[in-house]
Amino acid sequence: MRACREETRLLRIRRIIVTAGVTSLLAILIGVPAAAAVSGQLNAASASVPAQAGEVVSAQEEADESVGGTLRDDENEPVPDVVFIVSDTDDNEIGVATTDADGRWQVPLPGPGTYSVLLDETSLPEGVDLRDPERNPLEVRVTSGRSAPAIFQLGEAGLGRAQIEAVGRATANGVKFGLIIAMAAVGLSLIFSTTGLINFAHGELVAVGALLAWFFNVGLANQGGPGFQLIVAAIMSITLVALLGAGLERGLFRPLRRRRLGIFQLVIITIGLGLIIRHILLLAFGGSPRTYRDYVGQQAIQMGPVSLTPRDMTIMGLSLLILAGVATVLQRTRMGKAIRAVSDNPALASASGIDVDRVILTVWVMGAGLAATGGIFFGSAVSMDYFMGFRLLLLMFAAVILGGIGTAYGAMVGGLVIGMVTELSVLWFPSELKFMWALLALIVVLLVRPQGILGRRERVG
Repeated sequence: MRACREETRLLRIRRIIVTAGVTSLLAILIGVPAAAAVSGQLNAASASVPAQAGEVVSAQEEADESVGGTLRDDENEPVPDVVFIVSDTDDNEIGVATTDADGRWQVPLPGPGTYSVLLDETSLPEGVDLRDPERNPLEVRVTSGRSAPAIFQLGEAGLGRAQIEAVGRATANGVKFGLIIAMAAVGLSLIFSTTGLINFAHGELVAVGALLAWFFNVGLANQGGPGFQLIVAAIMSITLVALLGAGLERGLFRPLRRRRLGIFQLVIITIGLGLIIRHILLLAFGGSPRTYRDYVGQQAIQMGPVSLTPRDMTIMGLSLLILAGVATVLQRTRMGKAIRAVSDNPALASASGIDVDRVILTVWVMGAGLAATGGIFFGSAVSMDYFMGFRLLLLMFAAVILGGIGTAYGAMVGGLVIGMVTELSVLWFPSELKFMWALLALIVVLLVRPQGILGRRERVG
């Protein structure tokens, strides 16, 4: 009977998450420009040497907005003397650029926004054609203080050197994005496993961490204050968000649990809490994308088919260390064993002398800190705004369910799978659909293994 009740509980939880996921996906699809901004920027963030046929690669991240890059053929050779025309949404011409001997071109822009980039096909050398003429002109969204790439592929599709390099770069970006998602999703999974709470405000903790770090790094300096270096700003932000997580547990959710509110009521409260935090961030920081002032304009390092900036390699290395640290804490420390005991059976853990409230408080602090860290890493690789947490929340839920709901290790594995699928899909499909492919991968895996990759099969009856 206990197994039956547990299975019924998991089915109800999955239904709630899937319903919320569909709602979130509709909201994201309605705001396609915002989703496209995230999907297009992550690939561009680490691109600073050419790797894909006809791909535009920025040599450095400019202080002012611009669009440009490097045009190469299907043999990865630069194509000079090709004309690019950039216009705004009202078809007003902003600028014209011609590729140099290295295939590079760039057009400065008057500000952030959406621009149309037209490749003049009559200027292409004889025998060189666009691989996909229907994608010319190309719409590019440029965020504040960033140089955005416009990707045009030349020649016939095939598995040449350029395509191999493109796969390598997409794989590296997928690992980076997956590690960030995994780190943020671990806290979501731990909170659920110890309390049964599906925290829809978890994405806002990601955004709070990123934007607080921006305030300490850039905002204070803009107001005449000291302006801390990004590492110091990140530590301050993570500490404050961890304290916010502790405050939410002690001041809100613990009293509600003692009043014996049901899971459904608590889920509704987390949705409302997320809306409140999101709009506070909008009022405090505005709706424009923000970028940190440190570790920009880095030259990528080519390692075979993969090119990564030192910043991206640092993000990936620190993410791996943090996830390994979380795994070590869960397996080797007394608190980790207590967390696993509460996850398995809170009543039995309490009867064994474990302070369940203290364990749950620790989980909230850990989860909030990990969410803030993921937000800061994501903001360093791309940019950040008040809505970023909501956009990432759907992917975090997908990672948790895909890996096995309620297991921290499953969230790690699920995050990596989601990151790889989203980034590799842009090699063959429009980047606006990358989140759709991540959810499709979730559906396929659950059809084969309903309990998730690392989830435990429950027997009914």
